[in-house]
Amino acid sequence: MKVTTTVIIPNFNGLKFLDTCLDSLEEQTYRNFRILFVDNGSTDGSTDWLRAHESDRVRVIFMGKNTGFSAAVNAGIRASDTKYVLLLNNDVRCGRHFVGEMVRAISAAPNVFSVASKMVQMYRPDKLDSAGDLYTILGWAYNRGTGEDRDSYSRPTEVFSACAGAAIYRWDVFDEIGLFDEMHFAYLEDIDVGYRARIRGYRNIYWPKAVVYHVGSGTSGSRYNPFKVKLSARNSIYLYYKNMPPLQRLVNLPAFALGTLVKWVFFACKGYGRDYREGFSEGMRTRESCRRVPFRWRDLPRYIEIEYELIAAAFLYVRSHLGR
Repeated sequence: MKVTTTVIIPNFNGLKFLDTCLDSLEEQTYRNFRILFVDNGSTDGSTDWLRAHESDRVRVIFMGKNTGFSAAVNAGIRASDTKYVLLLNNDVRCGRHFVGEMVRAISAAPNVFSVASKMVQMYRPDKLDSAGDLYTILGWAYNRGTGEDRDSYSRPTEVFSACAGAAIYRWDVFDEIGLFDEMHFAYLEDIDVGYRARIRGYRNIYWPKAVVYHVGSGTSGSRYNPFKVKLSARNSIYLYYKNMPPLQRLVNLPAFALGTLVKWVFFACKGYGRDYREGFSEGMRTRESCRRVPFRWRDLPRYIEIEYELIAAAFLYVRSHLGR
Protein backbone atom coordinates (compact mmCIF):
# COMPACT_ATOMS: atom_id res chain seq x y z
CA MET A 1 0.00 0.00 0.00
CA LYS A 2 1.06 3.60 -0.64
CA VAL A 3 2.82 5.36 2.22
CA THR A 4 0.49 8.10 3.49
CA THR A 5 2.44 9.63 6.34
CA THR A 6 5.91 10.76 7.33
CA VAL A 7 6.61 10.74 11.07
CA ILE A 8 9.05 13.58 11.74
CA ILE A 9 11.02 13.46 15.00
CA PRO A 10 13.29 16.43 15.83
CA ASN A 11 16.14 15.48 18.13
CA PHE A 12 18.63 17.46 20.17
CA ASN A 13 20.69 15.47 22.68
CA GLY A 14 17.83 13.04 23.23
CA LEU A 15 19.79 9.80 23.03
CA LYS A 16 18.23 8.37 26.19
CA PHE A 17 14.75 8.60 24.64
CA LEU A 18 15.38 7.32 21.13
CA ASP A 19 15.13 3.56 21.69
CA THR A 20 11.76 3.85 23.41
CA CYS A 21 10.40 6.23 20.79
CA LEU A 22 11.50 4.16 17.78
CA ASP A 23 10.47 0.83 19.33
CA SER A 24 6.94 2.13 19.90
CA LEU A 25 6.72 3.19 16.26
CA GLU A 26 7.93 -0.20 15.06
CA GLU A 27 5.09 -1.81 17.05
CA GLN A 28 2.32 0.19 15.35
CA THR A 29 -0.66 -1.72 13.96
CA TYR A 30 -0.80 0.78 11.05
CA ARG A 31 2.23 0.40 8.81
CA ASN A 32 1.84 2.86 5.90
CA PHE A 33 4.32 5.41 7.20
CA ARG A 34 8.01 6.15 7.16
CA ILE A 35 10.14 7.76 9.86
CA LEU A 36 12.35 10.83 9.49
CA PHE A 37 14.63 11.97 12.31
CA VAL A 38 15.98 15.52 12.12
CA ASP A 39 19.02 15.94 14.35
CA ASN A 40 19.82 19.46 15.54
CA GLY A 41 23.57 19.09 16.10
CA SER A 42 23.45 16.65 19.02
CA THR A 43 26.64 16.02 20.99
CA ASP A 44 25.45 13.19 23.28
CA GLY A 45 25.98 10.26 20.92
CA SER A 46 22.62 10.65 19.18
CA THR A 47 24.26 11.01 15.77
CA ASP A 48 25.98 7.62 16.06
CA TRP A 49 22.72 6.01 17.16
CA LEU A 50 20.84 7.58 14.27
CA ARG A 51 23.39 6.47 11.68
CA ALA A 52 23.21 2.93 13.04
CA HIS A 53 19.42 2.89 12.70
CA GLU A 54 19.09 4.36 9.19
CA SER A 55 17.23 2.08 6.79
CA ASP A 56 14.75 2.16 3.92
CA ARG A 57 12.07 2.94 6.53
CA VAL A 58 14.07 5.24 8.81
CA ARG A 59 15.81 8.27 7.32
CA VAL A 60 17.86 11.00 9.03
CA ILE A 61 18.59 14.64 8.28
CA PHE A 62 21.61 16.06 10.12
CA MET A 63 21.26 19.83 10.54
CA GLY A 64 24.80 20.23 11.93
CA LYS A 65 23.78 22.75 14.60
CA ASN A 66 20.83 23.56 16.82
CA THR A 67 18.48 25.36 14.44
CA GLY A 68 15.51 25.18 16.82
CA PHE A 69 12.32 23.15 16.70
CA SER A 70 10.66 25.16 13.93
CA ALA A 71 13.55 24.96 11.46
CA ALA A 72 14.10 21.27 12.19
CA VAL A 73 10.51 20.24 11.55
CA ASN A 74 10.36 22.50 8.49
CA ALA A 75 13.35 20.65 7.06
CA GLY A 76 11.50 17.41 7.67
CA ILE A 77 8.28 18.68 6.09
CA ARG A 78 10.14 19.89 2.99
CA ALA A 79 11.82 16.50 2.66
CA SER A 80 8.49 14.64 2.90
CA ASP A 81 6.40 13.62 -0.09
CA THR A 82 3.43 12.14 1.76
CA LYS A 83 -0.11 13.45 2.15
CA TYR A 84 0.31 13.84 5.92
CA VAL A 85 3.19 14.68 8.24
CA LEU A 86 3.09 13.59 11.87
CA LEU A 87 5.31 15.53 14.27
CA LEU A 88 6.53 13.66 17.31
CA ASN A 89 8.75 14.66 20.21
CA ASN A 90 11.62 12.31 20.88
CA ASP A 91 10.56 11.81 24.53
CA VAL A 92 7.34 9.91 23.80
CA ARG A 93 6.15 6.33 23.68
CA CYS A 94 3.27 5.76 21.27
CA GLY A 95 0.27 3.54 21.92
CA ARG A 96 0.06 0.69 19.38
CA HIS A 97 -2.83 2.27 17.46
CA PHE A 98 -1.52 5.83 17.63
CA VAL A 99 -0.46 6.44 14.01
CA GLY A 100 -3.48 4.65 12.57
CA GLU A 101 -5.89 6.65 14.68
CA MET A 102 -4.20 9.93 13.74
CA VAL A 103 -4.45 9.11 10.04
CA ARG A 104 -8.08 8.05 10.45
CA ALA A 105 -8.96 11.31 12.19
CA ILE A 106 -7.29 13.68 9.72
CA SER A 107 -8.58 11.84 6.66
CA ALA A 108 -12.21 12.09 7.82
CA ALA A 109 -12.72 15.63 6.45
CA PRO A 110 -10.73 17.73 3.93
CA ASN A 111 -10.96 20.91 6.03
CA VAL A 112 -9.10 19.38 8.99
CA PHE A 113 -5.58 20.82 9.06
CA SER A 114 -4.28 19.17 12.22
CA VAL A 115 -5.18 16.56 14.80
CA ALA A 116 -4.08 16.69 18.44
CA SER A 117 -3.54 13.41 20.26
CA LYS A 118 -4.23 12.50 23.86
CA MET A 119 -0.87 13.02 25.56
CA VAL A 120 -0.50 11.18 28.86
CA GLN A 121 2.25 11.81 31.41
CA MET A 122 4.89 9.09 31.03
CA TYR A 123 5.67 8.73 34.74
CA ARG A 124 2.14 9.43 36.00
CA PRO A 125 0.07 7.48 33.44
CA ASP A 126 -3.15 8.20 35.30
CA LYS A 127 -2.74 11.92 34.47
CA LEU A 128 -3.07 13.88 31.25
CA ASP A 129 -0.29 15.96 29.77
CA SER A 130 -2.29 17.58 26.97
CA ALA A 131 -5.63 17.27 25.18
CA GLY A 132 -4.98 19.98 22.60
CA ASP A 133 -3.99 23.63 22.92
CA LEU A 134 -6.08 26.69 23.67
CA TYR A 135 -5.20 30.38 23.30
CA THR A 136 -6.73 33.26 25.25
CA ILE A 137 -7.42 36.96 24.90
CA LEU A 138 -4.87 37.46 27.69
CA GLY A 139 -2.13 36.24 25.34
CA TRP A 140 -1.76 32.99 27.26
CA ALA A 141 -1.57 29.63 25.52
CA TYR A 142 -2.09 26.44 27.48
CA ASN A 143 -2.62 22.71 27.19
CA ARG A 144 -6.10 21.46 27.97
CA GLY A 145 -6.32 18.95 30.77
CA THR A 146 -2.77 19.06 32.13
CA GLY A 147 -2.68 17.16 35.43
CA GLU A 148 -6.28 15.99 35.16
CA ASP A 149 -7.43 12.38 35.15
CA ARG A 150 -6.40 10.58 31.95
CA ASP A 151 -9.98 9.48 31.34
CA SER A 152 -11.04 13.12 31.05
CA TYR A 153 -11.53 14.64 27.60
CA SER A 154 -12.72 11.34 26.17
CA ARG A 155 -14.67 12.83 23.25
CA PRO A 156 -13.35 14.24 19.96
CA THR A 157 -13.70 18.00 19.79
CA GLU A 158 -12.31 21.07 18.10
CA VAL A 159 -9.35 22.81 19.73
CA PHE A 160 -7.55 26.05 18.92
CA SER A 161 -4.47 24.18 17.77
CA ALA A 162 -2.69 20.85 18.13
CA CYS A 163 0.32 20.44 20.41
CA ALA A 164 3.17 19.73 17.97
CA GLY A 165 4.71 17.25 20.40
CA ALA A 166 2.38 14.63 18.91
CA ALA A 167 0.24 15.96 16.06
CA ILE A 168 -0.56 15.18 12.45
CA TYR A 169 -0.90 17.83 9.71
CA ARG A 170 -2.22 17.94 6.16
CA TRP A 171 0.83 18.68 3.97
CA ASP A 172 -0.88 20.69 1.22
CA VAL A 173 -2.29 23.26 3.66
CA PHE A 174 1.27 24.37 4.43
CA ASP A 175 1.46 25.56 0.81
CA GLU A 176 -1.35 27.99 1.61
CA ILE A 177 -0.52 29.18 5.12
CA GLY A 178 3.25 28.67 5.27
CA LEU A 179 5.38 26.36 7.39
CA PHE A 180 6.26 26.77 11.06
CA ASP A 181 7.63 30.25 11.76
CA GLU A 182 11.38 29.91 12.26
CA MET A 183 11.52 33.25 14.08
CA HIS A 184 9.94 31.39 16.99
CA PHE A 185 12.89 28.95 17.20
CA ALA A 186 10.85 26.98 19.76
CA TYR A 187 7.66 27.42 21.83
CA LEU A 188 4.25 28.67 20.65
CA GLU A 189 5.09 27.82 17.05
CA ASP A 190 2.33 25.19 17.09
CA ILE A 191 -0.23 27.74 18.32
CA ASP A 192 0.89 30.09 15.57
CA VAL A 193 0.53 27.61 12.70
CA GLY A 194 -2.83 26.46 14.03
CA TYR A 195 -3.95 30.09 14.31
CA ARG A 196 -3.03 30.77 10.68
CA ALA A 197 -4.96 27.70 9.58
CA ARG A 198 -8.01 28.79 11.57
CA ILE A 199 -7.99 32.22 9.92
CA ARG A 200 -8.08 30.53 6.52
CA GLY A 201 -11.02 28.33 7.47
CA TYR A 202 -9.38 25.05 8.47
CA ARG A 203 -10.14 23.08 11.62
CA ASN A 204 -7.88 21.68 14.32
CA ILE A 205 -9.35 18.76 16.22
CA TYR A 206 -8.56 16.60 19.24
CA TRP A 207 -8.75 12.82 18.84
CA PRO A 208 -8.64 10.92 22.17
CA LYS A 209 -8.20 7.48 20.61
CA ALA A 210 -4.67 8.42 19.55
CA VAL A 211 -2.57 8.09 22.72
CA VAL A 212 1.07 8.87 23.45
CA TYR A 213 2.99 8.86 26.73
CA HIS A 214 5.13 11.97 27.13
CA VAL A 215 8.07 12.65 29.45
CA GLY A 216 7.82 16.42 28.93
CA SER A 217 10.63 18.99 28.68
CA GLY A 218 12.92 16.24 27.44
CA THR A 219 15.13 18.72 25.58
CA SER A 220 14.90 21.84 27.74
CA GLY A 221 15.25 19.79 30.93
CA SER A 222 12.65 21.49 33.13
CA ARG A 223 9.24 23.09 33.05
CA TYR A 224 10.68 26.55 33.72
CA ASN A 225 14.17 27.73 32.83
CA PRO A 226 15.62 31.04 31.58
CA PHE A 227 15.79 29.87 27.95
CA LYS A 228 12.19 28.69 27.87
CA VAL A 229 10.78 31.69 29.75
CA LYS A 230 12.58 34.20 27.53
CA LEU A 231 11.57 32.56 24.25
CA SER A 232 7.97 32.10 25.35
CA ALA A 233 7.71 35.78 26.32
CA ARG A 234 9.20 36.90 23.01
CA ASN A 235 7.07 34.54 20.96
CA SER A 236 3.88 35.66 22.69
CA ILE A 237 4.47 39.08 21.08
CA TYR A 238 4.94 37.50 17.66
CA LEU A 239 1.81 35.40 18.04
CA TYR A 240 -0.31 38.40 19.02
CA TYR A 241 1.14 40.81 16.48
CA LYS A 242 1.25 38.72 13.31
CA ASN A 243 -2.13 36.98 13.44
CA MET A 244 -4.43 39.81 14.49
CA PRO A 245 -5.36 42.74 12.22
CA PRO A 246 -4.75 46.20 13.77
CA LEU A 247 -8.32 46.74 15.00
CA GLN A 248 -8.43 43.39 16.76
CA ARG A 249 -5.08 44.07 18.41
CA LEU A 250 -6.36 47.43 19.64
CA VAL A 251 -9.55 45.91 21.06
CA ASN A 252 -7.60 43.16 22.81
CA LEU A 253 -4.76 45.35 24.05
CA PRO A 254 -6.10 45.90 27.62
CA ALA A 255 -6.56 42.16 28.16
CA PHE A 256 -3.18 41.37 26.60
CA ALA A 257 -1.47 43.99 28.79
CA LEU A 258 -3.14 42.52 31.89
CA GLY A 259 -2.08 39.01 30.91
CA THR A 260 1.49 40.17 30.33
CA LEU A 261 1.64 41.85 33.74
CA VAL A 262 0.30 38.76 35.51
CA LYS A 263 2.80 36.55 33.70
CA TRP A 264 5.69 38.84 34.60
CA VAL A 265 4.69 38.80 38.29
CA PHE A 266 4.33 35.02 38.18
CA PHE A 267 7.79 34.49 36.72
CA ALA A 268 9.34 37.15 38.94
CA CYS A 269 8.12 35.18 41.95
CA LYS A 270 9.86 32.10 40.54
CA GLY A 271 13.12 33.98 39.90
CA TYR A 272 12.66 34.45 36.15
CA GLY A 273 11.35 38.01 36.05
CA ARG A 274 14.41 39.35 34.25
CA ASP A 275 14.27 36.59 31.63
CA TYR A 276 10.60 37.28 30.95
CA ARG A 277 11.22 41.01 30.66
CA GLU A 278 14.15 40.49 28.27
CA GLY A 279 12.12 38.16 26.07
CA PHE A 280 9.19 40.55 25.98
CA SER A 281 11.48 43.46 25.08
CA GLU A 282 13.11 41.47 22.29
CA GLY A 283 9.68 40.62 20.92
CA MET A 284 8.66 44.27 20.87
CA ARG A 285 11.90 45.27 19.11
CA THR A 286 11.70 42.59 16.42
CA ARG A 287 7.95 42.22 15.87
CA GLU A 288 8.01 44.13 12.57
CA SER A 289 10.14 41.34 11.10
CA CYS A 290 7.32 38.83 11.57
CA ARG A 291 5.61 37.35 8.54
CA ARG A 292 2.14 38.77 9.21
CA VAL A 293 -1.08 37.14 8.04
CA PRO A 294 -2.61 39.38 5.33
CA PHE A 295 -6.11 40.49 6.26
CA ARG A 296 -8.89 39.48 3.87
CA TRP A 297 -12.46 40.70 4.29
CA ARG A 298 -13.78 37.24 3.42
CA ASP A 299 -12.05 35.93 6.56
CA LEU A 300 -13.89 38.40 8.82
CA PRO A 301 -16.42 35.81 10.11
CA ARG A 302 -13.51 33.63 11.19
CA TYR A 303 -11.82 36.51 13.03
CA ILE A 304 -15.08 37.08 14.91
CA GLU A 305 -15.38 33.38 15.72
CA ILE A 306 -11.77 33.28 16.92
CA GLU A 307 -12.28 36.37 19.08
CA TYR A 308 -15.15 34.65 20.85
CA GLU A 309 -12.97 31.60 21.44
CA LEU A 310 -10.14 33.72 22.88
CA ILE A 311 -12.53 35.20 25.41
CA ALA A 312 -14.12 31.84 26.27
CA ALA A 313 -10.69 30.20 26.69
CA ALA A 314 -9.65 32.89 29.19
CA PHE A 315 -12.68 32.18 31.37
CA LEU A 316 -12.07 28.44 31.06
CA TYR A 317 -8.45 28.90 32.15
CA VAL A 318 -9.43 30.94 35.20
CA ARG A 319 -12.05 28.38 36.18
CA SER A 320 -9.87 25.30 35.66
CA HIS A 321 -6.51 26.64 36.92
CA LEU A 322 -6.91 29.53 39.30
CA GLY A 323 -9.95 27.99 40.90
CA ARG A 324 -8.06 24.91 42.07
